Amino acid sequence: MAELLPIGVVAKRSGVAVSTLHFYESKGLIRAERSVGNQRRYRRDMLRRIAFIRAAQRVGISLDRISAALATLPDARTPTRTDWARLSRLWRDELDGRIAALTRLRDELGQCIGCGCLSLKSCRLYNTDDVLGREGNGARRLDPG
Repeated sequence: MAELLPIGVVAKRSGVAVSTLHFYESKGLIRAERSVGNQRRYRRDMLRRIAFIRAAQRVGISLDRISAALATLPDARTPTRTDWARLSRLWRDELDGRIAALTRLRDELGQCIGCGCLSLKSCRLYNTDDVLGREGNGARRLDPG
């Protein structure tokens, strides 16, 4: 049996707080074994699984989507490089949409914040007759959808 790592070691090696590991475990993203003294112990390959979770989070993938992706792996195993490539392709459209929205925001930010206000007569995105108010509250012009 592979050496099991205590939670403090896993936290240090993965760069996440112990509380984050508890949270991931509560969400079923990772799992620990229990020692005779009921302390959490993790297999070494859990470090790769945590790195996978963190990388996906870093690009804005929700924990629900990460969990669903991990659930597609046989026997809840740790993702391999091939798994990461396959799963990241599934997220590509979502990421491309975010990139497009951020690009629009960057390009328009100097002109307007997309608020749909009625007060800036010089705004090239001026919200004539409060048309956007009928669509809902908040910034509407730069929303991707």
